[in-house]
Amino acid sequence: MKLLRYGPAGQERPGILDSNGLIRSLWPAIGDITPEILHPEGLQILAAINPEKLPLVSGKPRIGAPVAGVRQLVAVGLNYRKHAEEAGMKIPDEPMVFTKAITSLSGPDDDIVLPMDSVSTDWEVELGVVIGQAAYQVSEVDALSYVAGYCTANDVSERAWQLERGGQFVIGKSAPGFAPIGPWLVTKDEVPDPQDLELTLQVNGRQRQRSSTNDMIFGVARALSYITGFLKLLPGDVVLTGTPSGVGLGMTPRTYLKPGDVVTTEVIGLGRQQQKVRLEG
Repeated sequence: MKLLRYGPAGQERPGILDSNGLIRSLWPAIGDITPEILHPEGLQILAAINPEKLPLVSGKPRIGAPVAGVRQLVAVGLNYRKHAEEAGMKIPDEPMVFTKAITSLSGPDDDIVLPMDSVSTDWEVELGVVIGQAAYQVSEVDALSYVAGYCTANDVSERAWQLERGGQFVIGKSAPGFAPIGPWLVTKDEVPDPQDLELTLQVNGRQRQRSSTNDMIFGVARALSYITGFLKLLPGDVVLTGTPSGVGLGMTPRTYLKPGDVVTTEVIGLGRQQQKVRLEG
């Protein structure tokens, strides 16, 4: 299934894509795509619904983040071999884990708003993992059974704030709109191998990133097992799994987003995002 939420920000309604890629409304059968819906039993109920019999959503509504009520947004840094190389850093022995504020979540096509005083806002296409069951100290073998589905993500990052301000990564990762996810949550039954997905990102039509999740240093199962060794992930939580090479930080000269740029981000099979970049205010 490809689940989504559509409508104005703060007023989204739940939907599902039919076999023709058209949006069908799940409302009022369900109120929203909440953590409770993402439990295996909830997804089983949704899977029994024939989308073709649901009301068709007309026009081209705004698409929101595909999950409501996210409580934690956790990310893994430096998780692709070629990205570590371009950053001039050694391959980490353990996953580098940080958080992003949940207020950074946004819809897949919402604008990227450059904060005041931002000088180095960068792009990062990533595979997002949405948790379906509470997970704490889970084994690598069992880790994927706690996943509800996957989505395209862009881990937008203000590099100077992230690396030069003396704080933790969270301060450069958490401005409003710095975590566009979606357009869909693709349930895990449609993603047989999360280590065999192609990621791409373009800025103004020029390809900047193109890789595969098979270049991850720590695969999805290993990353989830590691993270849950220290904290409890809850249904609806989103885990960003790292970005491949090709970020602006790694270019010569370093190149960052500016007003008017258009960023197109995609994990093949999980949907495409497109964001316009503008100044705050």
